[in-house]
Amino acid sequence: MKLRISVKILSILILLLSLLAAVYGVFSNQSYGKTEFTTIGGELVKMYGRGLYHNDSVSIASQAISQDIVTIILAVPLLLISMFLANKGLMKGKLLLTGTLGYFFYTYTSYSFLSMYNKFFLIYVALMSMSFFSLTLMITSFDIDNIKFYFSDKIPRKFIGGFLLFMSFVVGLMWVGKIGAAFLKGGYPEGLEYYTTLPIQALDLGFVVPIAIMSGILLIKNKSLGYLLAPIMIIKEISMLTAITAMIIGQIYSGISMSVGEMVIFPCFNLIIIYCLYLVISNVKENNHMVRR
Repeated sequence: MKLRISVKILSILILLLSLLAAVYGVFSNQSYGKTEFTTIGGELVKMYGRGLYHNDSVSIASQAISQDIVTIILAVPLLLISMFLANKGLMKGKLLLTGTLGYFFYTYTSYSFLSMYNKFFLIYVALMSMSFFSLTLMITSFDIDNIKFYFSDKIPRKFIGGFLLFMSFVVGLMWVGKIGAAFLKGGYPEGLEYYTTLPIQALDLGFVVPIAIMSGILLIKNKSLGYLLAPIMIIKEISMLTAITAMIIGQIYSGISMSVGEMVIFPCFNLIIIYCLYLVISNVKENNHMVRR
């Protein structure tokens, strides 16, 4: 079954607008002058002072630019490839497209609520909205009751589901630890800088972690919904971990100190989750005419 025309149109618009925003974010370099000040939480913050993210801190700007690079070199090509495969009616393509749209939804939701206001704000909001509706259309296009019959019985459900559960535990513990430490001290979380709240932690703890836990458990239990949610979460984790790896490099380049653990653990997790995607895609049975009813 080919892609709905609405998904095609939305996906093309997402591709074009995200490429515009990401390329401008990476290559805009006009100088506005650097400023540093102490926040009400007592944290010394340096503003980036250049390009699209000149009003953001050095930390957030370097992360945003790293995310833009991942969008250009990974997400946009993956969106093109998955659109092509999905339009041919391939299950691999539909799963990849759904997961990739999940990446764009998460990325531009975070941009809409985290980044300091800039000239691309309405584009961020448009990308957030279009990716949400195209993601919804893709999810509702699957026959959930029969989706697991498109997968080989040899798919290592326990390994894939177990790693999703493990990643959920790591991310949840990391963010709860960050927030809990601030709660115990009675101050602001480290790294809040001059921003008002923690949108990334809110998105992860409110949506990503629970959905990843659910997908891991459902896949291990051989439930149909797990076969849809797991690939979506795996692609989300790949994009997140690739972005984190790029952010680590970007922050080191910007002179921000990073722990050895962060520089080693996240790239290793990235390789494992890429392997999980390979396991999922290689176990998809295309042209399945034996779907059980």
